[in-house]
Amino acid sequence: MTQTITVFRGDGIGPEITDAVLTILQEAKADLAFEIFDVGEAVYHKTGFFIPENGLESFRQNKILLKSPITTPIGKGFRSLNVTLRNQFDLWANIRPAKSNPCLDTLYKNIDIVTFRENTEDLYIGEEKKIDEDTVIAIKKITRTASQRIIRAAFEYCRRHHRKKCTCVHKANILKQTDGLFLSLFQEIAKDYPEIQANDLIVDNTCMQLVMHPQQFDVMVMPNLYGDIISDLTSGLIGGLGLLPSCNKGDEYAMYEAVHGSAPDIAGKGIANPTALLLSSCMMLDDIGQIKTAKTIRTALDQVFSKKQALTPDLGGQASTKEFVEAILQEIRR
Repeated sequence: MTQTITVFRGDGIGPEITDAVLTILQEAKADLAFEIFDVGEAVYHKTGFFIPENGLESFRQNKILLKSPITTPIGKGFRSLNVTLRNQFDLWANIRPAKSNPCLDTLYKNIDIVTFRENTEDLYIGEEKKIDEDTVIAIKKITRTASQRIIRAAFEYCRRHHRKKCTCVHKANILKQTDGLFLSLFQEIAKDYPEIQANDLIVDNTCMQLVMHPQQFDVMVMPNLYGDIISDLTSGLIGGLGLLPSCNKGDEYAMYEAVHGSAPDIAGKGIANPTALLLSSCMMLDDIGQIKTAKTIRTALDQVFSKKQALTPDLGGQASTKEFVEAILQEIRR
């Protein structure tokens, strides 16, 4: 049965990489139907809404969203649209797999790290209070319910995908109640998965270890803020955010997105790299059972990387987005 999904084309390079990915999905015979919406600043100037209500209603109905980057204006009082979507649809798990591609020249080899980031609380609840002219505080919220579900999701992923190790990242040595709760729940839940090695690391030490010995990590789970930072760090190990897929999941809804920015400086130049959004769409295909199609696309992408003849500038090449996509399409046809 054909799966209907909602598509947000985004800002900046968003429309370019979205169109590229949809072209590849169609060539690979993905059994999908698309409900496509323009979102972002241009739509806001026309309608007063960054995301049109019919786009949100489409997501409510289809429950699956493929989303390009949306620019959130800085300093204008707008909350991150990503945070808004995550909260509105209770997308409590942010999952970002960072895996080395042997066909690309990167400093680190044999990286295969999956970051599980709690997505709905911590400092990202955005509760701040001005004490006086010289003092402002922010509320860090950690709950048992949210912590338990992200930690258990990480362990279940390990079991399902035959991963051997799960690492909890925290700052419980200083934040003894908030991060202390998260760590204690991790240690408690780990007992239900005796076949999986469980350990924990303080977040600053984690960053050092990731730079010095990243191959020691397998699956990592952590509160929201650390997940935001650590997952970007892991993307740097494999070549940057342009290569990192991501999904945001809840009990009912799922959003697959490229986590890099909208790159307005190169928008319209035809040189944007659609890899991150393409690999995110492959995560989506895996989750809805179209595993063979996802494998076809990943194999074609690997072939293009290995030949190094049609790479976009961010990957060290000189190809346009169109040329990069055409090279992938040719590999799929083969």
